[in-house]
Amino acid sequence: MKQRMLMQEALNQPSLGGVIRLARNLLFFSLFMEFVGAALLAVDWVPKMGWAQGLYYSLFHTIASFNNAGFALWPDNLSRFVGDPIVNVTVTSLIIIGGLGFTVVFDVLYQRRWRKLSLHTKLMLVMTLVVNIVAIIAFFLFEHNNPKTLGSLSLREQLWASYFQGITPRTAGFNTIDIGSLEQPTAMLMIFLMFIGAGSTSTGGGIKLTTFAVIIFAVISFLKGKEETVVWMRAIRHTIILRALAIASMSMLFIFVVTMILTLTENASLLALLFEVVSAFGTVGLSMNMTSHLSAIGKVLIICVMLFGKLGPLTLVYSIAKPKKTNIRYPSGDILTG
Repeated sequence: MKQRMLMQEALNQPSLGGVIRLARNLLFFSLFMEFVGAALLAVDWVPKMGWAQGLYYSLFHTIASFNNAGFALWPDNLSRFVGDPIVNVTVTSLIIIGGLGFTVVFDVLYQRRWRKLSLHTKLMLVMTLVVNIVAIIAFFLFEHNNPKTLGSLSLREQLWASYFQGITPRTAGFNTIDIGSLEQPTAMLMIFLMFIGAGSTSTGGGIKLTTFAVIIFAVISFLKGKEETVVWMRAIRHTIILRALAIASMSMLFIFVVTMILTLTENASLLALLFEVVSAFGTVGLSMNMTSHLSAIGKVLIICVMLFGKLGPLTLVYSIAKPKKTNIRYPSGDILTG
């Protein structure tokens, strides 16, 4: 039972009953998407590399894309394909679908109408679109004059690179430009995107996009003086808001502590170290050319951060201690804040 509860928490399911069914559907859907992705990449790579290497590279990068791993078999990652439409569209599509979360994908496939979709699915789809568009535009504006990244590319390649790099930071670690040469505002943007991460029940990490959305809507409701947080005519339960705040708070505290320790063990800038830690937390894999220069202690810490980010703070808490419900209610008290 405890194992099922851990699986329920890891997959972010409201009840135990749907866990096994979701896991089975997840397997079949993953295999299907990876087959389609490999076939599309093979169209581009088999003529260039031959059947054996082309198929192998296609399958490898498809699995890495869909599972948001970000591993590439080239030393420059995917930089040589910065202007390749097939590679850009296929890889980013796999990243987006893998990052949406399987509950969202299944909901869209089964319901097919906007009004029938769950609140979670609607929120995930809208936030994914908004965040991706903002990230793509911001990346282009921040980097288009940087000769070490977009500045040396043609306008067509700049647009493809901005599109690609605007999508990958939240979930996958692929890159088509040199991450170590980013301008500081762009690096901060990527840190923010990596911290947010992908969707619940997805292959990505981070605090999850819906967690971020719930916090934003809760803050807006508070500023408007509303007692309830309402999204599309649906009130979000206070337990969900508290859960979102707990996830974000624990994650930020963990990142802060690890980054502070790394400033003691590593000889690098604070921005580069923070980028490295948040990238590990979001299981993204991007680096400002820091990973290979980390000390043994630094590498161990980054490994721990990756495990923490993948499992999630609440999953780790539930694995250590079983939450207990109580019927005791205490009188309220006031505390000054802000």
